[in-house]
Amino acid sequence: MTKDDREFLFTLLQTPSPTGFEMPGQRVWADYLRPVASEVACDAYGSTWARLEGKSGKTVMLAAHADEIGFMIKTIQSDGFIRLDRVGGSDVATARGRRLTFAGDKGPVKGIIGNTAIHLRRDSNGDEKAPLVHELWVDVGASSAKEVAALGLRVGHPAVYEDGPSELAHKRLIGRALDNRIGGYIIAQVFKRIAKSRKKPAFSLLCLNAVQEEIGGNGAMMATYRHNPEACICLDVTHATDTPGIDNSKHGAVKLGGGPTISHGTANHPLMVKRLMEVAEKGKTPVQHEASSRYTGTDTDKIFHMREGVPSALVSLPLRCMHSVVETAHLDDIARTIDLLTGFVQSLTPGDRFHQSL
Repeated sequence: MTKDDREFLFTLLQTPSPTGFEMPGQRVWADYLRPVASEVACDAYGSTWARLEGKSGKTVMLAAHADEIGFMIKTIQSDGFIRLDRVGGSDVATARGRRLTFAGDKGPVKGIIGNTAIHLRRDSNGDEKAPLVHELWVDVGASSAKEVAALGLRVGHPAVYEDGPSELAHKRLIGRALDNRIGGYIIAQVFKRIAKSRKKPAFSLLCLNAVQEEIGGNGAMMATYRHNPEACICLDVTHATDTPGIDNSKHGAVKLGGGPTISHGTANHPLMVKRLMEVAEKGKTPVQHEASSRYTGTDTDKIFHMREGVPSALVSLPLRCMHSVVETAHLDDIARTIDLLTGFVQSLTPGDRFHQSL
């Protein structure tokens, strides 16, 4: 990872982009790819793409999602405290005592999710439970609803945790929003690598950074319908199940640092999966395998059935502590995922057609 690449990654991770409010991060992503792309654009809701023209009229799409989980102002009390609702799958159990940044009309506003001192919390049974979202209260330093309004805040403004990216020993990257801002970083690196190579790809390359994955894949559906690619690799994160307390018999066995995973079943087209495995073997890229018996839980589920069907496959980056402020990825897994996706795009020939035959 070069100095410029690292700066791009950390800026992307630090830029608040909760579901429905993704444009600050999208602009960072677009600015990074604009110098090497033949087209950079977005649709009405903000899904953003970069295109690199290939030899044939066919298009391969690499899709990640730009949004992160967060919160939204649900109500503002007369005493100046704010109540929240979740944006996406925010884990309320980890919320108390956290710092927030709201995107207000007058700019960012800092606040804290209150945590009543343990001395004052009464629980005679000793089995205190996680709070419900409506029980959380936020202090932005105001003593009245009028003072909150003066800060430029109202009902509907979004917020994300203030925690930014950092690094642990042995190539661990931590922070909020790795799900799936890291995916946007990876497909940008693939795009940049192919754009700077001397060999023009057989398929035009379309890298899509889609909005609103955390609430149902809305952005991916809109963009896939628009671009109608001949093939798609969806890139997201998956649960690394190598930490204490996780039952591999229930959740599968995925190891941090073991390489990206390839999913099998449901939305994953067998011929696309086969090609990914061939590319991994040829490039000596270690990969892991996951079963998708009903659905993938990613944008892949929304992409593959667009129009008459888009041959698709899901590649995932192992991630510990998903939907928290200490999401943890391995830099080697990131590099290997870039290698795998680059190899897949470069393996395509004008005659490739990922269709089943009788």
